[in-house]
Amino acid sequence: MEYETSKEVSQNEKNKSNFSFFKNTFEIILKNKAATLGLCIILFLVLVSIFGKLIMPYNPYLGSLSDSLKPPSSSHWFGTDEQGRDILSRIIDGTRISLRVGIISVAIALSLGTIFGSLAGYYGGKIDLIVMRFMDMILAFPSLLLAIAFMSALGKGIDKAIIAISIVTIPEYARIVRGCILSVRDSEYVQAAKVIGNNDLAIIFKHILPNIMSPIIVRATLGVSTAILETSALGFLGLGVQPPYAEWGSMLGSGRGYFFNAPYLVWFPGIAITVTVLAFNLFGDGLRDALDPKFRK
Repeated sequence: MEYETSKEVSQNEKNKSNFSFFKNTFEIILKNKAATLGLCIILFLVLVSIFGKLIMPYNPYLGSLSDSLKPPSSSHWFGTDEQGRDILSRIIDGTRISLRVGIISVAIALSLGTIFGSLAGYYGGKIDLIVMRFMDMILAFPSLLLAIAFMSALGKGIDKAIIAISIVTIPEYARIVRGCILSVRDSEYVQAAKVIGNNDLAIIFKHILPNIMSPIIVRATLGVSTAILETSALGFLGLGVQPPYAEWGSMLGSGRGYFFNAPYLVWFPGIAITVTVLAFNLFGDGLRDALDPKFRK
């Protein structure tokens, strides 16, 4: 009974410590005006992606040729495209697609990168040599060119874009995780975990990773903006998300032919991409400062 009580008290103290940490982190972010602005924009985009169907003035996939290339007006705030579809509705729908591709691709790359980086950093030797040389091979190619190559091999579509962007960004997370594990692999708490009989997987995922998550979280936050930018680039080239889906990059690609007589076809998707990428970058920079021990002190 005493053991269980002591264990519960220890768990409660740990929960309070975690709550205090997150509360302090959130307070530091709120003091950073740029990070707060980025967070507000991200929350707004998330709400738009969730409730977008309720606020769309028109169906983003239906249009009338008689309404094609209409300039911004009270009936169509952002104008219409070459097929008479409402641009505002398509940008709202594109928010869901861009966030989906960005978040899912980062989640996949982060998971696989964490596994590869953990194995390489913890075991070292031949495993480290094989894993990291393979990662270096991927990093030797520009990420966008490699994504284009994968899209050419896999085909076009949302799922293919997620896979391609995930693969080209795995090495970034693997190198970060490996470097962090190398810095703490010989720490006292790791040695203590070995002494009390924890296996390697328990040491890596239960003791090491929770203590090195700060730089990984920051890189993942910034990685979402990179993934959205690469998704837009693939869509602009006609290799990413395909019509009739309203993806911002493909909207840019289809609207570039009308740049001189209907420039709003390019302006509004471009602004959406710029604001979204900027928001994640601002929030990522603020999160990095908030998780920096020197800054917190």
